[in-house]
Amino acid sequence: MATVSAAPTSGLDVNALVTGLMAIERQPITKLNAKEASYQAKLTALGMIKSKIDSFQTAVQALNSPNSGSLVAFKATSSDTTVVSASASSTAAAGTYSLEVTTLAQSQKLVAAGQASSTAAISDGIATTVTFDFGTISGGTLTGGIYSGATFTSNGGGTKSITIDGTNNTLQGIRDAINAAKMGVTASIVNDGSGTPYRLALSSDNSGLSNSLKITTSGGDGTIGTLLAYDPAGLPAAQHLNQTVASQNADFKVNGIAITKTSNSVTDAIQGVTLTLNKQVATATLTVARDTTAVSDSVSGFVKAYNDMYSALRNSAANKSGSALEGDLTLRTIQMQLRSIAGSAVSGGTMTMFSEAGLSFKVDGTLQLDSAKLDSAMSKDFNDVANLFNSATGFMTQFNQWATATLTADGTLTSHTDKINRSIKDIGTRRDALELRMTSLEKLYRRQYSSLNVMLSNMSQTSTYLSQQIAKM
Repeated sequence: MATVSAAPTSGLDVNALVTGLMAIERQPITKLNAKEASYQAKLTALGMIKSKIDSFQTAVQALNSPNSGSLVAFKATSSDTTVVSASASSTAAAGTYSLEVTTLAQSQKLVAAGQASSTAAISDGIATTVTFDFGTISGGTLTGGIYSGATFTSNGGGTKSITIDGTNNTLQGIRDAINAAKMGVTASIVNDGSGTPYRLALSSDNSGLSNSLKITTSGGDGTIGTLLAYDPAGLPAAQHLNQTVASQNADFKVNGIAITKTSNSVTDAIQGVTLTLNKQVATATLTVARDTTAVSDSVSGFVKAYNDMYSALRNSAANKSGSALEGDLTLRTIQMQLRSIAGSAVSGGTMTMFSEAGLSFKVDGTLQLDSAKLDSAMSKDFNDVANLFNSATGFMTQFNQWATATLTADGTLTSHTDKINRSIKDIGTRRDALELRMTSLEKLYRRQYSSLNVMLSNMSQTSTYLSQQIAKM
């Protein structure tokens, strides 16, 4: 009898079959992922556009208000800064002023008798209270740093006290205690190179006649008093400190008017101008004028910010640009709005057009500035230039309103962004539903092909058995 051999039957590769089928089934999800990625790219690109508009608005705001820094800025120019230097605020007024400085304000400086050591104890350590008062020394004579026949009138600012005891009764300890109290007196130690070289030096922190010192002591063994007590109205023996520099007011004239101040920094002699007096017995001329350089810088900043923003809008929306926002109608609408504002006319002054301030458009839609023309316009009539920018219908006013409307919660870009976010959310909802379907479908495929594998295995076994039985016949 002929032998019948059974054809070998191998099992199905269920994993490979299901993986291949699921790759086909997941194609809609793959397309959704790609769509979501394109939307995310749009959001990123819109974020960049928003950043450009925000920077543009910042540049606009330097010119769009009556209180804009550059449009209200003044500058003060001194003919000789070694005599007087100055700065001007927005409250200043244009003008020329002659200044004649007679004396500069000074702080009183005192020095104590020399000590052999800066770290050795000076007293027995029993607590001594040292009290400082500030006021005016009047009359009398000054010889070798000591007053005779003078009077002292407190300025009413109140006295300040420190305590010297066994913890700080060295020259260094006294210095540190005075400085730590922050009472308006600065202490230091000077080495004069003598046999008793260490000398405590005191300086009033504030200049002016009314900030001279009177120092009294109480308690202790009297040693601290011998070192520090100083009463300029008392007898010379009561003045244990020597005055090396007398307090002094600043005396000067502005346009021939005599002025006295306690400080060399003067804020109220000329409206809106801070004077710094640097040299006495000298004269200088001060000119206060509009700071046109600040305006030019702000306009240049505006032009740069406009060009950065406009170029980003144009390049992003251009056809065949490869941008995520290629052909975006919202961006094209924004460009039209910008051109419309720049091409409008301003009311309220003799200047009405951008070009009159040296601003014009290039072929690509960006701005360029003719600085010479702007400077000429400001020299001719500064207020007209300011009106062109910051009046109710001024260009910067309009641009600022446009930027605010574009960036607000219900603005053009925000609405566009919200629409994209809704699309992304919808994709997420659809993908979640598909993922649930994929999970169920994969389970179904695995169950079906696993069952088919079992069936094929059984058929193979039956075929083998039949072949064996036939072979025995």
